[in-house]
Amino acid sequence: MTGEQPKPWAGTILALIGGGAMLSTGSDPLLVLGIVVLWSASLWLFRHEPPTPLPDIDTAQIVAATREALLEAVGIPLILIERGRIAAANAPARAALGEHILGQDARIAFRHPEAMQLLDRDEDGSVSVSGFLGSRTLWQLTRRRIDAGACLIELLDRTSEADVSRAQTDFVANASHELRTPLAAIIGYVETLQDSGADIDATTRERFHATVLREARRMQALVSDLMSLSQVEAEKHDLPDQTVDLVRLVERVAGEAQAIAGKDRIAMDLAGGPVDVRGDRTQLEQLVRNLIDNALKYGDAQRPVRITLRTGTRRGVDLVVTDEGAGIAPEHLPHLTRRFYRTDPGRSRGAGGTGLGLAIVKHIVERHRGQLDIASTLGVGTTVTVALPVPSAAVAPPAAGLS
Repeated sequence: MTGEQPKPWAGTILALIGGGAMLSTGSDPLLVLGIVVLWSASLWLFRHEPPTPLPDIDTAQIVAATREALLEAVGIPLILIERGRIAAANAPARAALGEHILGQDARIAFRHPEAMQLLDRDEDGSVSVSGFLGSRTLWQLTRRRIDAGACLIELLDRTSEADVSRAQTDFVANASHELRTPLAAIIGYVETLQDSGADIDATTRERFHATVLREARRMQALVSDLMSLSQVEAEKHDLPDQTVDLVRLVERVAGEAQAIAGKDRIAMDLAGGPVDVRGDRTQLEQLVRNLIDNALKYGDAQRPVRITLRTGTRRGVDLVVTDEGAGIAPEHLPHLTRRFYRTDPGRSRGAGGTGLGLAIVKHIVERHRGQLDIASTLGVGTTVTVALPVPSAAVAPPAAGLS
């Protein structure tokens, strides 16, 4: 608020005194009068307003606002605890634990024995809490003391890293198991042949030799698929730059399969002219071969496998492989592209499958920025659709229908 302006009486009196002193020295009276008038007028005309009083400053409010701004600028979840309660939490922390945690007792907000033990410690430290925000989650909580009554909790989501580690462990275990089974069979039959010597008859010896050869080829197929899967995964972020005529490629691969399975086992309905896609020729051949092999293995031997190319679709071009086999139960469909996943392990091994074919297909589709869909009905059959973008069509984002 602006108060009443003060009157410059002191300055006016000083001007008159100065003028009298000038007259006493013999100065021109008119000159002295002019100086005194100007001096006094400047004091009265250019008076300054009194300064506006500053508002009261709430220091605590400024500190709190600054603290919250600093926390919000950090991209990882951070929680400030003062005297056992959550005084502040940034957006990532509120998204993880909920908006309601502000002002809440920290022990109630965390609700986990290991997390509460971290809060009770006298010294700083970290703890990994399994199941902190869900049954399969893993979070690392780190405590940093600020003063006697406050500390900062940093939360890091380690779930993805744990999933990768678990997947690697499962992969090694599954690969070891898949290799160990045929290897044990080979060793067993060879040892039997060696121990029996001339006592074993020719028919049994021939049967043992055939079993050893079959198991060795099974191991060879597994190693080959493992190497293919590793290579596809290593290149999945590299967009292929070759132009491939999908019609000719499917005709060639299907023709090779038809020569082995019989001409009545495969029926093709392909586009009339060339269909160019941007892709890796070797990987696309492997994709088509894996889909045809699966359809021949698990389809009805008395009914043909149908291969269709549909052009001009919203996604570019669709490659559809359909069999009329026993079909797949719905609960298995989301897991079909997992490594070594089998709906019927005995039947799959008997047919010579490694459990890696659809995993390889999924990664090839992802690298080509396509989409993979698998539909199946028990007693009717299975249809696998691979949608690939063509150069003239909009490239769809990388996605796979199953994981």
